[in-house]
Amino acid sequence: MSTDATPDLGVDPNADPKVADVRARLHAAYDASATPPPAAADKLAKQNKLYVRDRIALLVDEGSFVEDGRYANALAKGLPADGVVTGRGLVEGRPVVVIANDPTVKAGSWGSRTVEKIVRATEMALREELPVFWFVDSAGARITDQVEMFPGRRGAGRIFHNQVALSGKVPQICCLFGPSAAGGAYIPSFTDLIIMVEGNASMYLGSPRMAEMVVGEKVSLEEMGGARMHCTVSGVGDLLAHDDTEAIEMARHYFSYVPQNWHTPAPSYHPEQPVEPLTRHTVPERESVPFDIHDVIDGLVDEESFFEIKPLFAPELVVGFGRIEGETVGIVANNSAVKGGVLFTDSADKATRFIWMCDAYSIPLIYLADVPGFMIGSEVERGGIIRHGAKMVSAVSSATVPQFCVVVRKAYGAGLYAMGGPGFGPDATIALPTARIAVMGPEAAVNAVYANKIAEIADPAEREAYVAERRREYEEDVDLERLAADLVLDQVVEPEDLRAELAHRLAYAAHRDRHFATKRRDIPPV
Repeated sequence: MSTDATPDLGVDPNADPKVADVRARLHAAYDASATPPPAAADKLAKQNKLYVRDRIALLVDEGSFVEDGRYANALAKGLPADGVVTGRGLVEGRPVVVIANDPTVKAGSWGSRTVEKIVRATEMALREELPVFWFVDSAGARITDQVEMFPGRRGAGRIFHNQVALSGKVPQICCLFGPSAAGGAYIPSFTDLIIMVEGNASMYLGSPRMAEMVVGEKVSLEEMGGARMHCTVSGVGDLLAHDDTEAIEMARHYFSYVPQNWHTPAPSYHPEQPVEPLTRHTVPERESVPFDIHDVIDGLVDEESFFEIKPLFAPELVVGFGRIEGETVGIVANNSAVKGGVLFTDSADKATRFIWMCDAYSIPLIYLADVPGFMIGSEVERGGIIRHGAKMVSAVSSATVPQFCVVVRKAYGAGLYAMGGPGFGPDATIALPTARIAVMGPEAAVNAVYANKIAEIADPAEREAYVAERRREYEEDVDLERLAADLVLDQVVEPEDLRAELAHRLAYAAHRDRHFATKRRDIPPV
């Protein structure tokens, strides 16, 4: 309903006072949700937050937003739109659904109509296969409304049910501007991407006060579920933003890499050259010399096109989207500059989810392998390194998008498997001249096989010569030319030729068969 002043048409002899009363009340209800009350506006300013409608205006194209359920709970005092704004808009010309909490209405808490509006919006997204932007800033359920909004068929559980149905069908992008508490914390967790605003955003199942009461733990909100903790320690958060505006910019940027839904292609853009081309000096030839794999990524993708996901979590593995000749690709890369690029439980989880996402949205995958393998030791074994590693290998195995394994330097042991090696049917396994593929590195292999013999040699010079000879034999056995001759490798290229090689192969693989297996579903390791 428009808030424009009604033109003066004179006295209508057929005017009905009841209609005038309805108009007045609707105008009042509309105005109540148009701007926050002064006290609420001051609070937003102190928290460095934007009003919910200003957030939406930053997201969608100007004039494109169409709202649903604006008069929800209009008969109740102080609950404009019942604390949530829902509707459709365009983002760079592409239709999306928006669901945005209003923290100025009882801290963005949920009542029965709040839940009904969210359920209807997710049903709309399912029906029309539209991407969903979740703008979360909510204290959770209103205990006073729990019977109406919590347990029933149209209760809060239906939101999660619909989110799972939407998963992999359409992109779901969450900007977490404030709290997401208790059961409501699961809304972000079911989305594809969680962007958290540092200092304001938080996720937790039980508040610090509840933790102290129930389990006797004294902990701060930031330690319990703050934005930085989730983006660095738990891995629940994907990106850390400084404020609301940056979070929304990140959300729009991410959206430019993913398709409208599962059966449409990702957007194409004008091809750009890399910011700095790869050369044979980019990758150190000695595998013991660490280097930042971002240098290789930047030399492969179009200029400034790499969008990294979870950069603060498990940084020994780098994942994210980039563009090659204007087309979206997913990149999974070992970073020897961090922990030697060894795979841990967290890095395996990070890779697994990213691979699943690329497979869901038909985005080709490029693996850049420089990996000594999975971490060993009692601590990681107790942490489930085997099942987490198996989950990553399972994701690589079942992905049906085009996949390319690029062996940058070392690819040892199960690390080769986790990085899409030849046994997993990649479209091609490509190696740089610096590449090495083996069960383990030469030093470890010689020690494992000849430890007793080495220990028996008393003379240090003789022992060193013996070890050097065994190492030479081992390296000859896994020589790169031999691997190419035995068809383990499809191609060996210099770094300066790698981008063109991948661009050609990506174009040819675009129409590959997407069938993997006939069954109801797999049972992935957890």
